[in-house]
Amino acid sequence: MRCNPPPSPAGADTTDTDVTALRQRYRDGKQALLRAIEALHARSRGVRPLLRRLARLTDGVLRELWSHAGLPSDAALVAVGGYGRGELFPYSDVDVLLLLPDGTQPQSDPALQQALERFIGSCWDAGLEIGSSVRTVAECLQEAAADISVQTALLESRWLAGDRRCFVALGRALAGQIEPLTFCRAKLFEMQQRHLRYENTPYALEPNCKESPGGLRDLQVILWVAKAAGLGHSWDELARRGLATARESRQLKANEAFLSLIRARLHVLARRREDRLIFDLQTALADAFGIEPGGVSGSAREQTARRARRASERLMRRYYWAAKAVTQLNQILLLNIQERLARDELGVQPLRALNARFLDRSGMLEVASDDLYWREPHAILETFLLYEQTPGIKGLSARTLRALYNARPVMNAAFRRDPVNRRTFLQILQQPQGITHALRLMNQTSVLGRYLWPFRNTVGQMQHDLFHVYTVDQHILMVVRNVRRFFMPEHAHEYPFCSQLAAGWDKPWLLYLAALFHDIGKGRGGDHSVLGARDVRTFARQHGMTPEDTELVQFLVAEHLTMSHVAQREDISDPEVIRAFARRVGDERRLTGLYLLTVADIRGTSPKVWNGWKAKLLEDLYRLTLRVLGGGAPDPHAEVEARKREALALLALHALPHQAHQALWARLDVGYFMRHSADEIAWHTRHITRALAHGGANGAVPVVRARQSPAGEGLQVLVFCPDQPDLFARICGYFDQAGFSILDAKIHTTADGHALDTFQVAADTLADHYRELVSLVESGLPQALLPGSPLPRAGKGRVSRRVRSFPMVPRVQLQPDERAQRWLLSVSASDRKGLLVRIAEVFARHRIQLQLAKVTTLGERVEDTFVITGPTLHVAREQAALTQDLLNVLDEA
Repeated sequence: MRCNPPPSPAGADTTDTDVTALRQRYRDGKQALLRAIEALHARSRGVRPLLRRLARLTDGVLRELWSHAGLPSDAALVAVGGYGRGELFPYSDVDVLLLLPDGTQPQSDPALQQALERFIGSCWDAGLEIGSSVRTVAECLQEAAADISVQTALLESRWLAGDRRCFVALGRALAGQIEPLTFCRAKLFEMQQRHLRYENTPYALEPNCKESPGGLRDLQVILWVAKAAGLGHSWDELARRGLATARESRQLKANEAFLSLIRARLHVLARRREDRLIFDLQTALADAFGIEPGGVSGSAREQTARRARRASERLMRRYYWAAKAVTQLNQILLLNIQERLARDELGVQPLRALNARFLDRSGMLEVASDDLYWREPHAILETFLLYEQTPGIKGLSARTLRALYNARPVMNAAFRRDPVNRRTFLQILQQPQGITHALRLMNQTSVLGRYLWPFRNTVGQMQHDLFHVYTVDQHILMVVRNVRRFFMPEHAHEYPFCSQLAAGWDKPWLLYLAALFHDIGKGRGGDHSVLGARDVRTFARQHGMTPEDTELVQFLVAEHLTMSHVAQREDISDPEVIRAFARRVGDERRLTGLYLLTVADIRGTSPKVWNGWKAKLLEDLYRLTLRVLGGGAPDPHAEVEARKREALALLALHALPHQAHQALWARLDVGYFMRHSADEIAWHTRHITRALAHGGANGAVPVVRARQSPAGEGLQVLVFCPDQPDLFARICGYFDQAGFSILDAKIHTTADGHALDTFQVAADTLADHYRELVSLVESGLPQALLPGSPLPRAGKGRVSRRVRSFPMVPRVQLQPDERAQRWLLSVSASDRKGLLVRIAEVFARHRIQLQLAKVTTLGERVEDTFVITGPTLHVAREQAALTQDLLNVLDEA
């Protein structure tokens, strides 16, 4: 029976004055302990005594309230859950069990029911955030048999007050009920499910220091399983029983203390129960630990933002290293306990020799001796090669994990220089299967960072760029996984074109290597692409790679951002843009490798960054560049004529009258035909020609048509109407209010002053309501474009916590193109609702004519590129005014 916190009923034995005094005493004692936690700074070993003192303070309050509650003498008050361990975090619930002897029925005993309610109410009145349950011994056992979490809470129970015999009886009965191996397996499954909720990684940007992989809960699981099996109640006991080494015991205690201090400090800073290292608290938490941000440069504003990032990055890196150690130790000890329990219950498991150094223990790779890696350091990398090569091996045994954990001093500079190790590492990359799993396992066991020394700097390195959702090392391994999938037939449906190109690639391991090094220079200062290219060149020389392979991998790492930049920020319908990119790439092999790496990289930043439109832009750029590299790029005139012929063939399928297209095409210049595909030209012509035939396009009502995008995601929207200075602002305002995001805009003005614009837009509900959204756009957008109608206002939305905590300094860059005919405007800022509308309003005020818009949203960051013209843009004062107005808009809170 759960009891809610009612107010203390009249006639309670404890007077209001007594409870008030008790509440004040508890509050004063708790505040003193909170100040002591704040004063610890980075001394994590001092936090657990303070948590125990808070638990004892709470014990005293509960015992005093119990003594006045008038409860039966054979009842007991029991601390359970985390409170049962004798530690209490500042704002954690105080979980208690009101234990009654068997046969007691509070529902049929009004006096007992009133006494129970009076006690629980007085607890709340005294300032305790109580979590209570009322059960008999039999009910506890019944609940424990049905729910592993109840069984676990009772396993950590602690007597507080009342009848000890009742409590002892429960403990004995519970011990007889628990089956250690069954309990162990249930807790392992529960842990796996919990890890899944946190994406199976300790490296989340806002991890939960209690529940995430590598958090406090993972340490508690070890002790729960050990206690249930009678193997010990503490790390020292586990060490004495041979389940942990003395060094592991020290590491467990140190990391437990550090994570406990993190959690206690989060509670103190938030003034509530908060176990997540949320962005809002990371900088304050770093300051509480006394972490200095280090040297920063730039403007005053940039220095402030970088200081906050640097301090929080250092804190989070310390957290990630601790969480990684906990993950490793959790795996070692739980496998060790599980193996011991299975041996006790099922007997000794058979071992199969794989070679003189390794054994197969029921699908787990096991070292033949504990000191193998110290005697034969070459066996360290051989572990992972054997893991890839041996069918049926699904992981590393506890003995192997422990041997790797303890052999870290062996992996030094001499280990990295060893020619045998260098050959083995290349072999790991060159295997036909198991590469992703092997590299992840190498990272989990700290082998990857100790062999590939530059990689070590990326472990736990946060990325405050508002679109990466993984730490650098996790992102790198995600990109390797994505590249690997291009070569796996079972994933061909995910990346059809990439899989097609990968089928003709002769050395996949070169792409894996490029993926490993593409971001390896992050966090070291300077251009990470340049640093990574330098590192991979050194790696190639040390590992005896051929000059051709070295040059290719170095190029891929150095240029890994180039293709996405050109596709998303430049006008790829311009032949000069394609020719310049082709000159930079050089040949088809480089182009294909760069395309595959670019797709894998973008998809590895965040699940939200990749979309069908970006896929189309990159594929179009690849195909256009391939034609230039193959010498097959036609001149612009021939290209335009070919697109016209293809468009006419498509129009014939829709029974458009002969020569009906000429009225529209006569108004269009070569630029229009170069920037639109034949399919788009035919679609535009069909709808605009019909409107012209009815006189609609020259009248007051604009022509607006929408269809499902040829890219497969989103809508493509056509707008044809007389041009007006604020037209782009009106279109952006409508889409903003209607809940659409603009991904791309092609702006064209006909010879007679009409706007012929094409927009690529997306909406969260598009897949389920495609037809409804098409109707919405075709009926609503024309009304917003009518001259004299109110200009749609930009909506206001809440800025995300991540943007608030790590603001991005906005940037505006304005420069003429190579022919000085148009201006290229680049804008970077934190994303928020209505931003593009405000930019469009600035364009309208400055009489800017927009020719092309590339709107790129990367998580919570926007990087937009506009090709513009204007009557006074050549004047320096106008350039400065436009830039300042845009910065003011981007800077709005």
